[in-house]
Amino acid sequence: MSSSPVPSAAAAASKVLSFSQIRILVLASLGGALEFYDFVIFAFLAKLIALHFFPASQAAWLRQTEAFGLFGAGYLARPLGGIIMAHFGDIAGRKKVFTFSVLLMALPTLMMGLLPGYETLGAGAPLILLLLRMAQGAAIGGEAPGGWVFVSEHAPPGRVGLATGLLTGGLTGGILLGSLVILALNTTLSAGDVSDWGWRIPFIIGGVFGIGAMILRRWLDETPVFREMHQRAETASSLPAAILLRDYRFPILCSMLTTWTLTAAIVVLILMMPPLMQTLHHIPPTETMLASLVATLCLTISVISVSALTDTIPLSAMSLVCGPLLAAGAFALYSLPPQFPHSLPVWAGLAGLCCGFVGLVPVGMLRAFPPMVRFSGVSLAYNIAYAIFGGLTPAVISSLTPYTPLAPAIYVTIAAFAGCAGLWLMDGRKRTRIRKQAASVSV
Repeated sequence: MSSSPVPSAAAAASKVLSFSQIRILVLASLGGALEFYDFVIFAFLAKLIALHFFPASQAAWLRQTEAFGLFGAGYLARPLGGIIMAHFGDIAGRKKVFTFSVLLMALPTLMMGLLPGYETLGAGAPLILLLLRMAQGAAIGGEAPGGWVFVSEHAPPGRVGLATGLLTGGLTGGILLGSLVILALNTTLSAGDVSDWGWRIPFIIGGVFGIGAMILRRWLDETPVFREMHQRAETASSLPAAILLRDYRFPILCSMLTTWTLTAAIVVLILMMPPLMQTLHHIPPTETMLASLVATLCLTISVISVSALTDTIPLSAMSLVCGPLLAAGAFALYSLPPQFPHSLPVWAGLAGLCCGFVGLVPVGMLRAFPPMVRFSGVSLAYNIAYAIFGGLTPAVISSLTPYTPLAPAIYVTIAAFAGCAGLWLMDGRKRTRIRKQAASVSV
């Protein structure tokens, strides 16, 4: 992606995606959806995983805490995996890493579905599960940044926002897919069957389809941007991470601020919403599950739409609209359901639509870094911020909700305005750089 100004509406409208570019978007989005599906089903099935992989002599709450600890280990592995894969993506090529990441997710997921439990392997069962979970975290650390870079560098000028949004929509669609599979599992099997063996089915499905996605990705072409850099010998000659820390500290900081907003929207308004509503307002689990599905569907639609608008509207202007909307959606979700019984799916859907800010985040990060270190820059900022805020957000929310049920909304609002500042500063810095380049050319 070049550093040229955002194209006009007429120029953007004149650009259409070719069949080859549509095929790339479909395969990239499918793989991303499967990776996020593989990642989140562990959270949905944590209670059953705890029954099979930890000693029966332990208290139920302790086993569940240990299972969620394994879930958190995936977040801790994301920065290391993402940075290593991004390093090779900037030096050896985007396609190789993009294909490897989905395989690194699929194989551990399949093995989770086949892994014997504590009764068979003893202490080895949770240890192997920990290693598999960390492999998943490393894979997803490279998947989202790699996917954003890959599709953006394949997209025609004036359609980068749309291409990035379709991929991001595929990622969030993976959460929706995981919710639907778990819902189908619980409606077709008895509770006993799900507990005994049915919980393995979602992992096996995800692993098989992930391997299929990896095979399909082998037919993708390397991005034109990387091929051109390689031909001109413009790929990073030293460690991309070292170049970033030397020359791009400010874009990294701004990108981390925007990623904080993304994590707040996803974690607080989507993933944590069902248990919070059950605890805070005693809303039945069936209603919170339906609300989660509605919110995720609306989130996916919103992300694609908002990302596409960045092809014609400056990021700074979009942030001034999407940031306050995100805060308003959070307050509606966490304040209105108690006043309107059985209305949670409505407010959850509204909150999902207000999460369009999520679509601005990858666009801003892609514009912040030049092609030579783009993969590493996006991966470094995104994964470190996600590891920090993804891990701290549940603890912060849990500690604050006893003081006020609006704590989740307040937290999202603070993160939203931090993200607005990050996008505004990144966009302003880019406009300044473009003006300087134009002035040097005219001279």
